[in-house]
Amino acid sequence: MNKLINILNQDGQLVVTSRQIAEDFDKRHSDVLEKIEELIKTENSVMTMFIESSYKAGTGKDYKEYLITRDGFSLLVMGFTGAKALSWKLKYIEAFNKMEKTIREQSKPLSAMDQLRLQYQVIEEHEERVTKIESQLERLEVNPSQRKAIQNARHRRVSELLGGKKTIAYKDSSFRAKVYSEMGRAFNNYFDVPAYDCTPKNRFKEALELIESYNLSVDLSMELKRINNQVEFEEVI
Repeated sequence: MNKLINILNQDGQLVVTSRQIAEDFDKRHSDVLEKIEELIKTENSVMTMFIESSYKAGTGKDYKEYLITRDGFSLLVMGFTGAKALSWKLKYIEAFNKMEKTIREQSKPLSAMDQLRLQYQVIEEHEERVTKIESQLERLEVNPSQRKAIQNARHRRVSELLGGKKTIAYKDSSFRAKVYSEMGRAFNNYFDVPAYDCTPKNRFKEALELIESYNLSVDLSMELKRINNQVEFEEVI
């Protein structure tokens, strides 16, 4: 997520390549090209937002790509959803803003070397902003449906560890509470949060994996063994 966005100055117009958008948004480049051409076919007026170009592959063969203006970018990624897509949209908007501001502040035409220096300056400022955006995204907490999924995973894992809901160990509310409490402490310490509901949204899958892989501590394992042995002893008597 720390990858930098390369905004190009194409004859005074800021553009980004369709290849970079495909890479950053985890799309196939062919799918991005198809979407662009679908937009152009639907509305001819957007042709100025998507400048047909080409790039040379490692094999030396030329392939089609598009240079996309800021308006074209907004139109293209409108349907891209999800937390990761949102993060990249914010980064692109910030990158365009920074480059436009810097260019406006220039009072004379830039040489190729000056443009290169300018790009590096914008990249440095942009990287700082990217870090701040990612930090803000990391602080977003899980939504209600994700909280419910975490809660269900907890109940399911506790039931598995205690041998099912019909076992004596599970029916022992005091022992079951100890298991929930220990699991909660391990979870909170791992994610550095005060409660399950404060789990970072972008670590939701990791939270489920942690719960599914959780095992009893030595102390609780021994206590579970004593409970099971006690039941077996009573059945023998």
